[in-house]
Amino acid sequence: MEFILPDSVMNILSRLETDGFSAFVAGGAVRDTIMGKTPHDYDIATSARPEEVKKLFRRTIDTGIKHGTITVVHNKTGYEVTTFRTDGEYSDGRHPQSVCFVDDAREDCARRDFTINAMMYLPKTGIIDYFGGQHDIENKIIRCVGNPEKRFKEDALRMLRAIRFSAVLSFRIEDETWKAIKKCAVLIKKVSHERILEEVNKMLLSENPDYIRKLHECGLLQYIMPELERCFGEPQRNKYHIYDVGEHIMHTVKCTPNDLVLRWAALMHDIGKPCCSSTDQNGIIHFYGHHRESCKIAVDLMHRLRMDNDTIREVSILVENHDVRVEPSLPAVKRMMARTGEVLFEKLLILQTADNMAKNLEHFPEKKNRIDASMQIYKQILAERQPYLVSHLAVNGKDLIRLGYRPGREIGDVLRKLIDEVIIDANLNNRDYLLKEARILKKSNSKNGSQR
Repeated sequence: MEFILPDSVMNILSRLETDGFSAFVAGGAVRDTIMGKTPHDYDIATSARPEEVKKLFRRTIDTGIKHGTITVVHNKTGYEVTTFRTDGEYSDGRHPQSVCFVDDAREDCARRDFTINAMMYLPKTGIIDYFGGQHDIENKIIRCVGNPEKRFKEDALRMLRAIRFSAVLSFRIEDETWKAIKKCAVLIKKVSHERILEEVNKMLLSENPDYIRKLHECGLLQYIMPELERCFGEPQRNKYHIYDVGEHIMHTVKCTPNDLVLRWAALMHDIGKPCCSSTDQNGIIHFYGHHRESCKIAVDLMHRLRMDNDTIREVSILVENHDVRVEPSLPAVKRMMARTGEVLFEKLLILQTADNMAKNLEHFPEKKNRIDASMQIYKQILAERQPYLVSHLAVNGKDLIRLGYRPGREIGDVLRKLIDEVIIDANLNNRDYLLKEARILKKSNSKNGSQR
């Protein structure tokens, strides 16, 4: 383990020390370096008060001056410099009503969430570790600093952070910390949807996206995503499934590549099944129409979590179409590409592969062969730039207006008929041929209209 601090960080530390203040790199940067990872950013903890920090550096931003944080801008990069502090009462379960600035680094470390985040470092003194963070990193443990129940009652988001760190680092949550999460789970209702989404996204982008299961096991999921909570224990008695709905979803998420849209789609794809369950006379369970119900529930849930509109749209398209069997033929693949869009079509096939990997693997080879064949056709369509959208036609609405069509629905109907022909045979995307077909359709429509 070797600490190589950026020159900007060294300059900030040096300036603070030269003026008689204690200053250390703190928190995540220390943790990441011990683990052999390159830190994304560097936070600095100091005995200097906020106003003293502002006097020492030319460019500063009052990021959170009330809580002692000033951003020092050095070489066009911002570094948060925070005064050693202890926190007052957390009346809202998220933020301290007040803070008390102190001169002791140990007191500052004692207020932090987990031991692995409560270490400091300075080149001339090395690692400062009052609460066993290095030991917990070595043993791959997430442990609260001090009393875990007290930590979670101070800030309920810490419960979600514990599971997020567990997923990102592949660490085990220490027993007392886990028990405290289960006891305090209801407090997560005090946390904003935006902060919850941020943590869930980080879990889904980790190497252990199925650690979402831990939210179910500790009782947090029922308050965060009750729609998903209902899936655990929902039986699937048919030859294609070996897990209940919740476990099937977790295995699907685990089998999905590291892409946020794909992993949200995997998380949502069967969320409507509990609403659609029916059992036939042979005891086999069916979920007719679950793709539509899942899409509806997913959209409502994602809006509630304040997800951005583009992600909601893409996830909903994948969820709604995840159960559609795409036959390996040029027309079938083109029609689905027109329905989903070029990029989402590939993601749809990837989602379908993951979905089938999370079922009874006895049926997987046949389904995988079909999906792979469709993927090859998709790549052929892209390579040959074969048309599949109205916008790909060699004619457009202006051409039809010149033939006597009136602007509006009639033009749209004709263009759709033309693209249907071109989807079947790409060679028909010829301007002369399409104009000829449009004239024929015009005469046919006029004749039918006069007969009516």
